[in-house]
Amino acid sequence: MEVPKESADSQDSGPSGYAAARLRLLQEEARSGPPRRSALAELTDGWLNGLFAAGTADAGPGAARGIALVAVGGYGRGELSPRSDLDLLLLHDGGADPGAVAALADRIWYPVWDLGLALDHSVRTPAEARKTAADDLKVHLGLLDARHIAGDLGLTTGTRSAVLADWRNQAPKRLPELRELCEERAARHGELSHLLEPDLKEARGGLRDATALRAVAASWLADAPREGLAEARRTLLDVRDALHLTTGRATDRLTLQEQDQVAAELGLLDADTLLRQVYEAARTVAYAGDVTWREVGRVLRSRKARPRLRGLLGGQKAAVAERSPLAEGVVEHDGEVVLARAARPERDPVLPLRAAAAAAQAGLPLSLHAVRRIAAAAKPLPTPWPAEAREQLVTLLGAGRPTVQVWEALEAEGLITRLLPDWERVWCRPQRNAVHTWTVDRHLVETAVRAADLTRRVGRPDLLLVAALLHDIGKGWPGDHSVAGEIIARDVAARIGFDRADVAVLACLVRHHLLLVETATRRDLDDPATVRSVAEAVGSPGTLELLHALTEADALATGPAAWSSWRGSLVADLVKRVAAVLAGDEVEDPYA
Repeated sequence: MEVPKESADSQDSGPSGYAAARLRLLQEEARSGPPRRSALAELTDGWLNGLFAAGTADAGPGAARGIALVAVGGYGRGELSPRSDLDLLLLHDGGADPGAVAALADRIWYPVWDLGLALDHSVRTPAEARKTAADDLKVHLGLLDARHIAGDLGLTTGTRSAVLADWRNQAPKRLPELRELCEERAARHGELSHLLEPDLKEARGGLRDATALRAVAASWLADAPREGLAEARRTLLDVRDALHLTTGRATDRLTLQEQDQVAAELGLLDADTLLRQVYEAARTVAYAGDVTWREVGRVLRSRKARPRLRGLLGGQKAAVAERSPLAEGVVEHDGEVVLARAARPERDPVLPLRAAAAAAQAGLPLSLHAVRRIAAAAKPLPTPWPAEAREQLVTLLGAGRPTVQVWEALEAEGLITRLLPDWERVWCRPQRNAVHTWTVDRHLVETAVRAADLTRRVGRPDLLLVAALLHDIGKGWPGDHSVAGEIIARDVAARIGFDRADVAVLACLVRHHLLLVETATRRDLDDPATVRSVAEAVGSPGTLELLHALTEADALATGPAAWSSWRGSLVADLVKRVAAVLAGDEVEDPYA
């Protein structure tokens, strides 16, 4: 790696020269993103190389033989953010005097600490490094990115090769451990693609997950889908750089009060634009992780089954995994939903929805190959949609929790916005309201998931599920989202093939999806005028029944603070009174 001019300056003037050069680099507005991270790593390499050279020079000629300074982890990848830790390993072959090695370590570590830089350091022989890696998965991950800085290059190269060989040999054991580590981290930190104050590193879809995918690829056992992954990783690193510069702290949490400053540092319009970029990047990483871990599981299962099958078959050719039919053109194969060999997506515009509905109903993921083949070949649905397409959409929405995984797979390949163009405005749209758990688009899907549990309470479950999917669709437009949503819902409902009466009901549900909860919690239910106004807005017992279920599903999908037994009882009381009015009963006025 070529050392820039700033590095030479820093070596001449010691720590103060490095600090000055580092500050100049971070203040250069013309240099940001990967070029700045790379330049910062090169600058730091040059400084540390100087410290190593000075330390070995004091020990006399040949002192650097059998000793190497190695960058690991993020620094090893050359991805230094303004406040990143320096992860360093001082390798020695065991032949040097222990006191001399310790003295050299001090000559390197103390100047780093004196500048106030965070340092993660260790001194080991190659054998010790490999043993520590075998005992500690995180150490092993860091060593996969080992990069030589100074000293004996052969020692670094040999250690790195041995660590990589260990990783590949131990992949059947280490990769399940890594997957478990990722899942535990996601459970603690949540999903980066939906959090209002996300942790760019630790949350699901964050930088640690991106690093884990690199480790899977290094195992040669499986690989992540590469499309968009490098760009997503760069986006998250750029945001973290801007966060470090605006806060002056080594933080990965993008808090609300800092988002406008970070957006300005990146030249973005506002904090919402920033969050949307973060969410899009996180979804790319998270989806790549889902696909990759499924492939890892498939490979490991096949490896376990292979020796057993050879023993059972006595050398005969192993049987091919069965393909179980799920729907026309859709089969289950090896735990995933794939297209049947006879499927022709270019001649079957309903196939995307049929495959998605079959996958959700079976509780299985759509295979990456199937989704991409559909996205590449499927023709647009006619307007209005054929009845089968509408029925398959309802089936997909009514499948409950498995709907989320399938919907995300369709979103990742752009199929949702092809089916529902208005989805583009709510996709990855943040909700700046502490009550909301999800982005707008995920909230709509979550509402459909909740509504699926309530379909037996209504006479038209299809209308309930579609209303759940569309109730906040107006949040992508200016003004009252309920008013804008009513207009969009009319258009979407007609496009997907509902008749005029059903279109009117769906439009009413979207327009008034907040009516029951707001009236029940803010108005006097003993006032006949209050009850009559709700009855006039709803219009019929069937619509009231649907609106009641939609209200509950919407609140449950919003977050734990949005629904309670108290709110539920108030809404139920209002619904009972409105139902009486719609049935023709007179409402007594207690104030008359």
